[in-house]
Amino acid sequence: MAIEKIVVVDDELMIRKSLETQLRNKRYSVASAQDLAGARKILSRDSFDLVFLDVRLPDGEGTELLEELTAKVDGPMIVMMTGYGSVESAVSCMQAGAFDYVMKPFSFEQIEVVVDKAASFDKMRRVTRYYVEEIEAKATVIVGTAEPIRLLKEMVRKVAATEATVLISGENGTGKELVARELYNNSLLADKPYIRVNCASISETLMESEFFGHEKGAYTGATERREGRFELADGGTLLLDEISEIAPALQAKLLRVLQEKEFERVGGNKTIQVKVRVLATTNRNLIEEVEKGKFREDLYYRLNVFPIVVPPLRDRSDDIPLLAETFLKRHARKHGLEKAKFSKPAVNAMRDHIWPGNVRELENAIERAVILADHGNAIGPELLGLGGVPVSLQSHLAKSSVPTGSTPDEGSAAEEIAEILTMEEVEREHILQALKATSGNRTKAAELLAINVRTLRNKIRQYKIDGESVP
Repeated sequence: MAIEKIVVVDDELMIRKSLETQLRNKRYSVASAQDLAGARKILSRDSFDLVFLDVRLPDGEGTELLEELTAKVDGPMIVMMTGYGSVESAVSCMQAGAFDYVMKPFSFEQIEVVVDKAASFDKMRRVTRYYVEEIEAKATVIVGTAEPIRLLKEMVRKVAATEATVLISGENGTGKELVARELYNNSLLADKPYIRVNCASISETLMESEFFGHEKGAYTGATERREGRFELADGGTLLLDEISEIAPALQAKLLRVLQEKEFERVGGNKTIQVKVRVLATTNRNLIEEVEKGKFREDLYYRLNVFPIVVPPLRDRSDDIPLLAETFLKRHARKHGLEKAKFSKPAVNAMRDHIWPGNVRELENAIERAVILADHGNAIGPELLGLGGVPVSLQSHLAKSSVPTGSTPDEGSAAEEIAEILTMEEVEREHILQALKATSGNRTKAAELLAINVRTLRNKIRQYKIDGESVP
């Protein structure tokens, strides 16, 4: 329940007490005041979600308080009340930041509708604050056709349609977060919140508050009540990234919320119930962490309902050319490099490299090469830091000063390889043709292509991110 604490501000005793009683009967925490001075005193002591505010009060206009509260970033939502209503007054209040406007006399059914609407809006507002997707085109689909990736995709497909807890493990840079995103995109909760918390980047002292939220005054600096990530993810999916970094003291509390689906905010005594699908990632061997006494065994088994291991890049080297082309297009567009391409030696060098940093290292190397590359020239292994030549701006400038024609074989090889479409390009062209043939009808296009319509939508989303014009 996003709306918990409500203030009623009205100088008419009957209306004030009646509204206060009815809201309390619905399990809301309610405070009331008969004038602006009393309202300001109440609002200064605690955080509130919703204020029912009379337009005319003994010591001033309710619009004065409306302006004060709407100026605050985390201020409560305001519903104005009046017995002297007019269209102009309502429009004026809404323009000043009021959430809604009700006329006296009103029924409690009307008030219930307003509170429910406010709760839905408040949840959306708070989730949006945390749910910020990376605008840069991080791939929203898993790229690759090698056998380990084919099996991974099949596992993702099977478990995505369930609400089972999934533990995703793998080395740094393998794409664990991408797998989590795929699970969410293809789940039944894809239209619900997707909240991520990086357990490795939050200090131990703040972790509990980050998970469960806190009440105003719970600790120094807690000037407002704040919802935690579990509360924000209610009804949707929560990704616990690098779960192994959680302090042992907090692991017991995390186990409780996973089992009982309830918790209390830091500094609070109200039990909050949530329904959340949990995905977790780790780059550590949790069994070894359990044996060392660093990770609770019961928490491990609670998380390990459905384990997925993301393979390192060295175990799927056949995917390197496809991944390289994907990253090349992305970063060439980002950095304005026209007709970017790899030389044949660069492709061979990427295939032969071990890539200890996995897919992340490959992408970083390609972005760096794109920044250093000259327009019209193929990207060679020296710009990638491969082939025994460490990448540096000096070595690149020295190379680019060599007269044209000194490496004709490399250039002709690059032109030859550039004429061959990658599998990804063939797939994209095929999908766009199907969409064109069906006048953009996603369902019919998916039938023609013999793929799931959700898969088609995910691919279309990526094409749009890449700047493609989609029918």
